[in-house]
Amino acid sequence: MAEFQARLDELRTRISAQSDRVYDLLLRAVDVAFDLDPDRARELVGEDEAIDREDVEIERACVSTLTLPESDEYRVRAVVAIVKINNELERIADCAVNIAAVVEEYGDDFSERPPATFRVMANSVIGIVRDASRALAELNVDLAQQVLGFDETVTTFKDEIGLDAEQRVAEGSFSVSFAFRLRTIVAQLERAADHATNICEQVIYLQSGKTVVHRGGKWSAPTLPDGPGAGHGDEAGSGS
Repeated sequence: MAEFQARLDELRTRISAQSDRVYDLLLRAVDVAFDLDPDRARELVGEDEAIDREDVEIERACVSTLTLPESDEYRVRAVVAIVKINNELERIADCAVNIAAVVEEYGDDFSERPPATFRVMANSVIGIVRDASRALAELNVDLAQQVLGFDETVTTFKDEIGLDAEQRVAEGSFSVSFAFRLRTIVAQLERAADHATNICEQVIYLQSGKTVVHRGGKWSAPTLPDGPGAGHGDEAGSGS
């Protein structure tokens, strides 16, 4: 059991570091999108290789850890949660690279600029990813639930930006190609927020044994699942 706990502690350290790495990549990708800077975008596109390598190494370490004998449900659940969170982080990094790739692909061919709502949405997504990362590092269920509450706001911004872009195309102030690029970037931001909320789902389940459901644009309150193992969450969350 002592070896399993030592491995788990190491995995927690590594997944927190990976989370910080991914957040930094997304933050810089958003800056590139604000500035529409193809040179900086080009630099970012290749930067997720280190994240991809660590993604593989963390998964391997999780599999190796799960082969060790361990009877404590919380510890085993913690490793499984790290596997899932690791995957979500890799996808957020992909979103960041995809945003940079849009800017890089079109080079200096940006005569228009995104509407102010785009900056507000992008900053909201950055905040969601930042707080999801913090909830993970601190295993903070309350913060994880707060992050879920902002998910609907991102969708609202995305819809507003889409409508605004359509109107500007009709008025002639946006070209069709720019509106398409903007929509692509906005979609990647929304996906990054979705992956961040998935991380928060895992934090909630890990610490409380409770699950949340997204229906009708809203998140349910955490509830204990039915079936074997229900009601055996660790509210304190130390697992040690």
